[in-house]
Amino acid sequence: MAVLAQRNVSHSSGYRLRKVRNKVLFWAVLALFIVFACFPVYWMFITTFKEVNDLYNLQNNPLFFHLPPTLDQVRYLFEKTNFSIWVENTAEVGFVVVLITVLVCVPAAYVLARSRFPGSGGLSMGIFLTYLVPPTLLFLPLSQLVAGFGLVNSKWSLALVYPTFTIPFCTWLLMGFFKNVPKEITEAARVDGCSRLGAMFRIVLPVSVPGILTIVIFAFTLAMQEYVYALTFVSSSDEKMITLGVVTDLIRGDVFFWGSLMAGALIVSIPVAIVYNLFMDTFVRGITGGALK
Repeated sequence: MAVLAQRNVSHSSGYRLRKVRNKVLFWAVLALFIVFACFPVYWMFITTFKEVNDLYNLQNNPLFFHLPPTLDQVRYLFEKTNFSIWVENTAEVGFVVVLITVLVCVPAAYVLARSRFPGSGGLSMGIFLTYLVPPTLLFLPLSQLVAGFGLVNSKWSLALVYPTFTIPFCTWLLMGFFKNVPKEITEAARVDGCSRLGAMFRIVLPVSVPGILTIVIFAFTLAMQEYVYALTFVSSSDEKMITLGVVTDLIRGDVFFWGSLMAGALIVSIPVAIVYNLFMDTFVRGITGGALK
């Protein structure tokens, strides 16, 4: 009995030791990921509010303030550049791109996901493959399209061009969501007298809000962060988007306005992070294609 009790104590002690070790390992890995995720935000924050003499002094530790924080870098961003105009341009172009993307993607994804016709499978795959074409191969033919519409050096040229890569990706993403919506509910709606279009608007779309919200977030994010097309089609500072304006107007030759650059990046990233966190559950459901079970 004594030997058995000793074995039980040894086994219990080993179990507790493994449990503590696994917990320590878990929190160590989690802390590593938290530091990895938060460090860029911290770097942007501390660079934004540093004085110039503190920022460029190589003898100072770049991770801490050695002089009192200042708002000079933020003032320079708003007073010496067209940052507010860039924000307005980004919001306007992003809204138009999202509107076009939703109006095209919802019916296209619904038809491809719920109907079967010759070539539907190949068309679905072709739509996604279109998204994979590099922008460097497309900006030459698209530049002719922009010139044909008379939109050279205009922010609205981007509203014309950006749907060429938001629509394929968002259509493919929304197709997977629509495929998970049970066909029984649409069939029941048809039995009750709804047309195919009525069933889509009254039944399918209300339960597909997570998927639609997901493509809205993706479309706006893709439009906001795109750089190649913006650099190609827009050169006037008053017509630039945030991504292009901050980089081109605050990097002049070999002079980098690091404080204002980080201020622009920080100010833009905060609203995006808030939106992603507010709609995190809906966004995850849309990404995973979850609907009714």
